[in-house]
Amino acid sequence: MKTMTIKNNIFLACSIVAVLWIWFAGPVQGQGKREMDFNEGWFFKLSEEDMLSKPISEDWQAVRLPHDWSIGQAYDTLHLEGATGYLPGGIGWYKKEFYSPEQGDEINSYLLFDGVYNHSKTYINGQLLGYQAYGYSPFYFDISPYLNPPGQKNTLTVKVDRSRYADSRWYPGAGIYRNVKMIQTGKFHIPVWGVFVTTPEIDGDTASLAVQYQLKNDHPQTKEARLLLEIAGPSGEVVKKESWSISQSSGSKETHQKKITLHDIKRWGIDQPNLYQLSLTVSVDGEKQDEYATSFGIREFYFDAATGFYLNGENMKIKGVCLHHDGGLVGSAVPKDVWRRRLAYLKEAGCNAVRISHNPAAEELLDLCDEMGFLVQDEFYDEWDYPKDKRLNMNEQHDDYISRGSAAYFQENAEKDLKATVRAHRNHPSIFQWSIGNEIEWTYPRNKLATGFWDADAGGNYFWNPTRLSPEQIKARYDSLPAKDHTIGATAQKLSAWTKELDTTRVVTANCILPSASYVTGYADALDVIGFSYRRVMYDYGHKNFPDLPIMGTENLPQWHEWKAVMERPFISGLFLWTGVDYMGEGHHREGSTAARIRGARSGLLDYAGFKKRAYYMMKSLWTEEPVIHIVTQTMDKSTFRYDVNEKKVVEKKPGAWKHAIWYWPETNQHWNYKKGDSVIVEVISNLPSLELSLNGQSLGKKDLEDFDDRIYKWMVPYGAGSLKVEGRNNGQLATQFLHTAGESANVRLQLDQRYLEDDGSSVAHVEVQLEDQKGFPVYHRDEELEVTVDGPLELLGVDNGSPTNFTHPSSSRIKTSEGKALVIVQSIKGQKGTGTVEIKVNDQSFRQSITID
Repeated sequence: MKTMTIKNNIFLACSIVAVLWIWFAGPVQGQGKREMDFNEGWFFKLSEEDMLSKPISEDWQAVRLPHDWSIGQAYDTLHLEGATGYLPGGIGWYKKEFYSPEQGDEINSYLLFDGVYNHSKTYINGQLLGYQAYGYSPFYFDISPYLNPPGQKNTLTVKVDRSRYADSRWYPGAGIYRNVKMIQTGKFHIPVWGVFVTTPEIDGDTASLAVQYQLKNDHPQTKEARLLLEIAGPSGEVVKKESWSISQSSGSKETHQKKITLHDIKRWGIDQPNLYQLSLTVSVDGEKQDEYATSFGIREFYFDAATGFYLNGENMKIKGVCLHHDGGLVGSAVPKDVWRRRLAYLKEAGCNAVRISHNPAAEELLDLCDEMGFLVQDEFYDEWDYPKDKRLNMNEQHDDYISRGSAAYFQENAEKDLKATVRAHRNHPSIFQWSIGNEIEWTYPRNKLATGFWDADAGGNYFWNPTRLSPEQIKARYDSLPAKDHTIGATAQKLSAWTKELDTTRVVTANCILPSASYVTGYADALDVIGFSYRRVMYDYGHKNFPDLPIMGTENLPQWHEWKAVMERPFISGLFLWTGVDYMGEGHHREGSTAARIRGARSGLLDYAGFKKRAYYMMKSLWTEEPVIHIVTQTMDKSTFRYDVNEKKVVEKKPGAWKHAIWYWPETNQHWNYKKGDSVIVEVISNLPSLELSLNGQSLGKKDLEDFDDRIYKWMVPYGAGSLKVEGRNNGQLATQFLHTAGESANVRLQLDQRYLEDDGSSVAHVEVQLEDQKGFPVYHRDEELEVTVDGPLELLGVDNGSPTNFTHPSSSRIKTSEGKALVIVQSIKGQKGTGTVEIKVNDQSFRQSITID
């Protein structure tokens, strides 16, 4: 039986990139850094020919990693697959030349990839280093034995086979889309991912640390190493310094433990994400062999099956969102600053947690979550033993080559990929959950059939109705049905055991779409916390029948009714909304459908360009104390509301529809531009207890939030040009929002998120473009074609307007606004300083913004 409370005291670390390294490998022993940027100097070619032995020539494209070649191609909505964003795959080749370190056999060299999508083979000087099928887990190679003699040139080749271009249910990208590092050490060193730090005990302002570290002696004889450990506090001051000696025989790899006590600790939390810095230096005979540097945080958490989630002793709700890994116009090669902007907007809305769905996260994203104070659920797999249908979801209905996904190599590689992810990520203080799978139940048909939802006489809908069967009945049905070679319970137990073999400081969870079956199949027995996917109607069933297993929502609709269900139940720890940001792919176009094709799903709080949507303001009004007023409008004939002349109020056309609202919100407008006499429904999302609406200074009535079960204020207003004004008070402070009738676009407002960039070739700035009329009012009802040019030490990454129907080439310099808005992303050029200019041309007018690169 599960224990009622799961408690973990955790002290965690995240790796730090030390210095930039481009062409010549080899830090001088005793002086150098361990990790070096290996993203520069690559060349790329898309070709089905064997390019392994072909030299780099002028028809190869110079690229800087990370690189996603798929996003650089044209959309094809007629011949390609909506599941993966209507973008192509293919076979890509990467080459890089570099020189062997002068120290030769005195050092070890490792090549670390954070992620390559997918089916990659890595070669050095024509020799195969290894094959990596899964596109999301990190991996590395020891290249020391294959390097040419000191000072001589080496050729690194990576072949990426993305010919299975419909192998995912979302857009995965293609290529070396995450960072690559070179790691160089002396012969007595700490292996890759060789340090893990936990806190067996936290008592007040004192933490007992257990530093688990590995040492490998590649010297030809036994050596004694001197170790120096230093810890710096959040302000940079050294708070701990210890040294000791260890002797190891030649060729040995041993695991050691070091106990340390820290006083006056500052904990890592969502509001104060304090990070410490740790370095562990290994020296032999007075010469530095290795220096392992990490940042880390100190915090404790636990889940209680009756009262929910606790972080650092505080009972709190998890206000989470799910995130896929693409960054909109940049594809899957997402610059860190793109994630930073998106996370900052989500934080502003009160979001405190992120579920990385449905694959392990990029290291840079985890670093940002550490720094910005987000809890993270890191997810391993979307498929286990059996495949899902990439085009239709649920269990497989196609078996063509292009849709073969990770299930095809799960048996062979699952343990390796899972353990690599845990080792690489387990030092991040943001991670508090490992998810072993997403909606896996569909691929084991017994689960679906056992629930009873699909019986001929069920008479209900599994999405909104709790099960009519008891756990005992479901178990009996499940056991009576024919089993496949692999069972969901056995595989779940195996994945959970692999995870806990490396990390017992976090909880293991999964996103269960059919929890009534998962409770009795052995699946839930492998979990410390069970996650429900769109099954809020089953919360009470789960808690009643399995009271010792904590529950939370791990995939939920971005609607008020989902949060209401959480707030009404102390035993529900929180939720993860689907999704934080619109994502590419899963844009299924059913045969015979006349609907417009879309490039992806539009369920986010933010759209593809990171612009805020209605769901964003609803969740912000629920998750924060900051006054929220957000106005939208719609003519009554198109609205989901009508005016009841008898009750003299606005009501739903379909009573109670808000209780079953799903991912996509009804179509409304941000503008106040209609025909005279139109009956317009004005909707206002707000957390203020009462609001008053006026038009051109004339009050249209004051209303109270408690009168709206759906938490949306509503008025019916006969249209008249001018200004709508909504105002209310919050603790005596007046809050006001306007919506103006706008004229034709006459101006462009440009808003930069960063005016200063580093000349590192990776920093980016976002330019938000908003059309305005002559009075400076935003124009939301008209759109214009924009032309973008950049000058100086800047590169145009691309343009977007946030619309799901926008199939403009991402790297185009032209874009039509959507609802008067567009986004431009520019990036610094490595090593080039100065002032860059972004110029927007519209209707023969030009508007400029300057950015300093230093």
